[in-house]
Amino acid sequence: MIRTLFVVIWTVFVTILFGSIAIMGSFFDRTGKFPHLVARSWARSILFASRIKVTVRGLSNIDPGRSYIFMSNHQSNFDIPVLLAYLKVQFRWLAKAELFRIPLFGIAMKRAGYISIDRSDRRSAFASLKKAAETVKNGVSVLIFPEGTRSRDGSIRPFKKGGFVLAIDSGVPIVPVVLHGTWSIMPRDKLRIESGNVMLEITEPIDTLNFTRKTKDALMEKVRGRICDRFEKGKNIPP
Repeated sequence: MIRTLFVVIWTVFVTILFGSIAIMGSFFDRTGKFPHLVARSWARSILFASRIKVTVRGLSNIDPGRSYIFMSNHQSNFDIPVLLAYLKVQFRWLAKAELFRIPLFGIAMKRAGYISIDRSDRRSAFASLKKAAETVKNGVSVLIFPEGTRSRDGSIRPFKKGGFVLAIDSGVPIVPVVLHGTWSIMPRDKLRIESGNVMLEITEPIDTLNFTRKTKDALMEKVRGRICDRFEKGKNIPP
């Protein structure tokens, strides 16, 4: 419990520190690149304090010079620091509106160009997807948790369709990303934080050009099948 208390206090401290730096820096960099780099440092500091070691596989599957829609399984609150720290490309979050209401953290996210989506309002959700599509077309990658929320038991939940409409409308490849080990570090509805090993697996891009809105379910099943398959295989990898 002492470890958890220390990590929580540390997270509050570095969120205030790096959040302030990101907000101030955003006035001089309207591209969002500097705030994203600050967010990467924020994430690494939290992982270091939590004694979490991250291994990355498949980084060579992506070209840093082009844009993608990254889709990751969502296991824990620690998914965000792991992805920020070790997915070494510029990307913007397509994240639920609740995250943007967190004091300072939410402001920093907005200044970095991250995109809020309010799923309680269908019209607002589609407007958010349209904004995200424009962001991707301008050459910036976007990261989505297609499950919409964290897993309660460590399994992969059903996917929501919005991200796949975005992928088809944007015409850029989807890169399925698989997180292994974050659920055991901090399961949903648990306050205890454990140290441990995590693997971030970046799989091969899936082309979206041959899909339409009418066939988005087939694309969704292809992506979900890839993530589920790699996630299950990862259970057999020694920590």
